[in-house]
Amino acid sequence: MRGAVVSLLLSLCVLLVGKAHAAAETEKALPSLPVAQPLRQKVTEYIELTGNAASTLTVALIARVEGYLEKIHFQDGQIVKKGDLLFTIQQDQYKSQLIQAEAQVRAQSAALAYAQIEVERYKGLRRKGAAAQVVVDNWNFQAQKSAAELASAKAQVEIAKLNLDYTQVRAPFDGQMGKHLVDPGNTVGGAGQPQTLAEILQLNPIYVVANLSEQEVQRVRRALGNRLLTLAELHDTPVDVGLEAGQDYPYHGFIQYVAPALDPKTGTLLVRGLLQNPDRRLLPGYFVRIRIPAGKVIPNALLVPNRAIQTDQGGRFLIIVGPDDVLEKRYVEMGELDGELRVILSGLEPTERVVTTDLWRANPGMKIAPRVKTLEPSAGEGARP
Repeated sequence: MRGAVVSLLLSLCVLLVGKAHAAAETEKALPSLPVAQPLRQKVTEYIELTGNAASTLTVALIARVEGYLEKIHFQDGQIVKKGDLLFTIQQDQYKSQLIQAEAQVRAQSAALAYAQIEVERYKGLRRKGAAAQVVVDNWNFQAQKSAAELASAKAQVEIAKLNLDYTQVRAPFDGQMGKHLVDPGNTVGGAGQPQTLAEILQLNPIYVVANLSEQEVQRVRRALGNRLLTLAELHDTPVDVGLEAGQDYPYHGFIQYVAPALDPKTGTLLVRGLLQNPDRRLLPGYFVRIRIPAGKVIPNALLVPNRAIQTDQGGRFLIIVGPDDVLEKRYVEMGELDGELRVILSGLEPTERVVTTDLWRANPGMKIAPRVKTLEPSAGEGARP
């Protein structure tokens, strides 16, 4: 009897050990997938637009005096500084005109000095009764006339200096030159339509220009409680810019101008941003992606890696780890992209676990061994200056 009991106990032990071993083997066979709870952080809703870069200043350089073009001092496309010499126009005649005007100043100065001496001399003679009053009056007139002619001669000197200065066309600001449009030896600055010598563009800072639809304008106004921004608040509004081919927004500036009314032809509102462009990577005419705040802030938004979102005929979905570590498909409503994270507006709870990578291995209904990860905050909201 005792032997039968011992035999039964041994059989039970072998059975339990076998079941434990089988459970361990089953656990070891489960696919291990990285999962994470959604990150919670404050995010700002944005409006994303397509626009163009535009130079802040574009100036057509023209000849303001007539003469033949002597020399070009830049290479086409060169970066120049304010005040750099760009063109030299024939100077000989303008130097001669300056010398002539300065000589006239000296002559009128001498005439004025002589008239003043004569006035004083004839005043003395008049007091002694040796000269008539009409002679004194005549020299007073000559002195006043000489003073006026001296002032006119000095003005001619200033005009001659100005014309001589116009023979040197200089850069009005730091910028990049276009190609020259007139070759040396040609006469420029003649009467009639002014002839453009070249164009210069300011590229730093640079504008980005886009148009808001009427619906987007109303969305922003609703988010602001139908309150109009002051000019100071407008200039504090950030604008993020990226190239058309990229995904991120590496350039940052602020809103510089908003049109006061919708364009009746297009039904859109012009918005212009200003940003620094020291490396001149943005060029006028570039298509750019522009992101501006819509005015609404979500204090505790749920964010998941954008790569974790998949699409099928039903819409956008995530793979969720459900009870007993069994995977489920969960359709969600997406919000803004914040760096590499995507805002989830609905369909996800803060405590749920989301499969973040190896999605090709994750099929709804399968049981997994979760590897819990922690999501890092996105650089999109916190890193913007």
